[in-house]
Amino acid sequence: MDNISIKMNDYLQGRFIASLIIIMCFITSAFSQADMGNVQILTADGAWCWFQDPRAIYLKGKHERIFAQWMTHDGKLQVGAYDVNTGEIDAFTLKDNWDADDHNVGAFLLLKDKRIMVFYARHNQQGIFCRTTSQPEDITSWENEITISDSPRITYAHPVYLSKEKKYYVFWRGPSWKPTFATSKDGKSWSEPEILLQDFARESSSIRPYTKITSDGKSTIHIAFTDGHPKVEPQNSVYYLKYEKGQFFKANGSRVADMSSLPIQPIKSDIVYDGKTNDVRAWVWDIALDKKGCPVIAYTQLPEETDHRYHYARWTGKNWQDAELVAAGRWFPQTPEDTEEREVHYSGGIVLDHTDPSILYLARQVNGIFEIERLETQDKGKNWNSMPITRNSANLNVRPVIPLWHRKGDEFVLWMFGEYEHYTSYQTGIKLLHLEE
Repeated sequence: MDNISIKMNDYLQGRFIASLIIIMCFITSAFSQADMGNVQILTADGAWCWFQDPRAIYLKGKHERIFAQWMTHDGKLQVGAYDVNTGEIDAFTLKDNWDADDHNVGAFLLLKDKRIMVFYARHNQQGIFCRTTSQPEDITSWENEITISDSPRITYAHPVYLSKEKKYYVFWRGPSWKPTFATSKDGKSWSEPEILLQDFARESSSIRPYTKITSDGKSTIHIAFTDGHPKVEPQNSVYYLKYEKGQFFKANGSRVADMSSLPIQPIKSDIVYDGKTNDVRAWVWDIALDKKGCPVIAYTQLPEETDHRYHYARWTGKNWQDAELVAAGRWFPQTPEDTEEREVHYSGGIVLDHTDPSILYLARQVNGIFEIERLETQDKGKNWNSMPITRNSANLNVRPVIPLWHRKGDEFVLWMFGEYEHYTSYQTGIKLLHLEE
């Protein structure tokens, strides 16, 4: 199927607008934002899940651009580029007929020569794939698609490149529902998949750990994960592992396993939050590294389905320091009347700034509507200053994303806005805000 390159004026001419009703909602929402003069609508038709990273990246070369991915309401996987200096927006349809499902969005990997790789899979379908741009900084032409694995029932993608190993890694949820990965020396030929995490005491196929992954890009990979889905695990905990030089460690440096002894049992990892002891389920949202290379994890505790609490956990060098940030409200999907909500643990969303994780963005309920806020701490998480990014909105604002590799002190944040009923039924777009010092 031919790929399609779409310019922003195509959107403005109405070629890619879902309906007049959606546009009117977007216009109403645009005028209800906080007084931020540089809020842009990146796309009027897009959504993403939060277990693929990074969904947005910053790249300064010949141009200064933000690249992002999204799924349209009718099942197109698209890659977009926003030029910071000119405001020009381009979009490219990487996959057509990819199912209307926000889980199908991909993740980026930026190559040394400034070409861009995208890794993607359909929700619980066969295969995980990648494509690479033909030219640096250019999303209009791509090399042929590569199949990393043709296993069934694959979801999500988390690519990493370690420069000291000269090796690519990509992690996903495999056919056993367990975190799985493959490696490559050239980004084209990939190893056989291996299961990374598995609880041998509980072999049920319903047990499916969720992972968030980050890396220093040199020698380490850092993994935050859960027992499973909080809908299934009423005492869902949060764990941490570090990979380096073929071995896995806790945050204090104690060795857990090596590549020859996979998969790893979760109980052997660091327990960042113990859901069993506290009898409150949790779900992981993000992991980043501070300036000393210590992990910082953002996650939710879920005392009630209508009471979601954001938490900020950081490794001090000696122990895990965990603090509640703010009450987030209830789930964010807009449940039709007389219908039972299927995803009661979907919080509005929280994301760390990977350039400086003392800064984060979150979405929480304010007067019944989900709004975006920026939080910053000067004392390692003890106290926080907050600033509203949206206020008095007509429609929800959720799942904020900070582009990876942006310049320190020059912030960007993207988020979903609009109407969202389910991960297969959404009428949302993506906004972008540039905050300059």
